[in-house]
Amino acid sequence: MYEWFKFFHLAAGVIWLGGMALVILALRPVVLTRWTPAERLPFMAAVLSRFFAMVWLSIAVLLATGLWMLSGVDMKLAPKGWHAMSGIGLVMCLIFAHIWFAPFRRLKTAVQAADWPSAGKALGQIHPLVLTNFALGWLAAAAVIIWR
Repeated sequence: MYEWFKFFHLAAGVIWLGGMALVILALRPVVLTRWTPAERLPFMAAVLSRFFAMVWLSIAVLLATGLWMLSGVDMKLAPKGWHAMSGIGLVMCLIFAHIWFAPFRRLKTAVQAADWPSAGKALGQIHPLVLTNFALGWLAAAAVIIWR
């Protein structure tokens, strides 16, 4: 049973990190150089809507499986990397919740109103937060693997 929980935990992490990699490294650079704000901003809002729904599901799976796997362990004896991963993961969840409830909400509202300057500002606020979560995600993965 433990192996299944670990598999789903890893799968959820891969979905979240992989999605961030796609948006940061491939999608965003292309749309910034090829499309006007009137084309780019509704597209990015739509892409992020779908991706962020997957992130919410990933967070639910990560928290549920992580708590289940930790429940059978004496945390005093758990590797330090597990503690680091747990703390970093919770920070990532809080950052994502902020993205969802603040700049992403403003992005969707501005796109609906065709207010491209406000939509661009909101999208610009999302980018550094996603970069932060991307770095934290890799730090959490490294901590659990390296810090025993």
